[in-house]
Amino acid sequence: MLPLSRTQLALFFILLCPVNIIGLWWAVGSPLVMDPNSICRKTKRLAGKQAELCQTEPEVVSEVVKGAKLGVRECQFQFRFRRWNCTSHNKYFGKVLQQDIRETAFVYAITSAGVTHTVTQACSMGELLQCGCEATRSRAPPLPTAGPGADGSKWEWGGCGDDVEFGYEKSKQFMDAKRKKGKSDIRTLIDLHNNEAGRLAVKNYMRTECKCHGLSGSCTLRTCWKKMPHFREVGDRLLERFNGASQVMGGNDGKTLIPVGQNIKPPDKQDLIYSAESPDFCLPNRKTGSLGTRGRMCNSTAMDISGCDLLCCDRGYRDETVVFEENCLCRFHWCCVVQCKKCSIRKELSLCL
Repeated sequence: MLPLSRTQLALFFILLCPVNIIGLWWAVGSPLVMDPNSICRKTKRLAGKQAELCQTEPEVVSEVVKGAKLGVRECQFQFRFRRWNCTSHNKYFGKVLQQDIRETAFVYAITSAGVTHTVTQACSMGELLQCGCEATRSRAPPLPTAGPGADGSKWEWGGCGDDVEFGYEKSKQFMDAKRKKGKSDIRTLIDLHNNEAGRLAVKNYMRTECKCHGLSGSCTLRTCWKKMPHFREVGDRLLERFNGASQVMGGNDGKTLIPVGQNIKPPDKQDLIYSAESPDFCLPNRKTGSLGTRGRMCNSTAMDISGCDLLCCDRGYRDETVVFEENCLCRFHWCCVVQCKKCSIRKELSLCL
């Protein structure tokens, strides 16, 4: 998987984010990203809270960029076997983001989740002055029948818990910039809903970690703290939401969303939503942002989405033998050298026609 260039990331932000924050995304996606002091000089179009954050917390902006990159990489991993594989190709990716389809819903959610995760992690690592470990003094203890101490041992909150509330709020401030009311009201409601679903995929799944204290390995006291889920877990969870995404349409008041179809329950805050059906992404189409699947590797024996039948859109596939070299028969020699031989490896590939 090729890393995103700064130009690609800049275009991604411009297409993903509301009009009144485009200047900020362009600044942090440009070569100026390595110079936090220069970021706000490129954000004259901003006003209100976004401009204030950029001017007072440029180091947080840098973490936002890292979170966006994390989200895009996770999108590419989760969609690696699908017809649309979250390609970072500028022109095509932009066309996808302009449509209100379920793929766009996933991009919004995973990006908001990435920003939440990265900013929160920076707090725990001491990389941001505005935050640190989670304050646990005001945290209510869990019920006696669950969580740490359920076996009767004493415990207390401590350690360095992740301050997910700070990451959540910063993600919300940067990703949920208000748009002007008008024709895009329904699209705005959908985008904001998916942003929130992404953040909740991090915030609502915090786990409790504990460390035992006591003589001779006993656990007379346990110190516990809250940690975020691994981001791969967040991606897996959002992919499940993508598979069960709900199609919605705007209500008559222009302020609500209602599910399409009869006997369908309204989506909750953690569900992903969309309003338009996705293209099949089988053939190249600049209008829809489809690169097509010709030449993509597929699994000729699989029956799922990675199988050649589905990935190649029933066009068939061809087998190709590839020979490459890799290190093998490696041995460690004292001290301290590892010597390997080169072995030729033949691999059979199936490629879509």
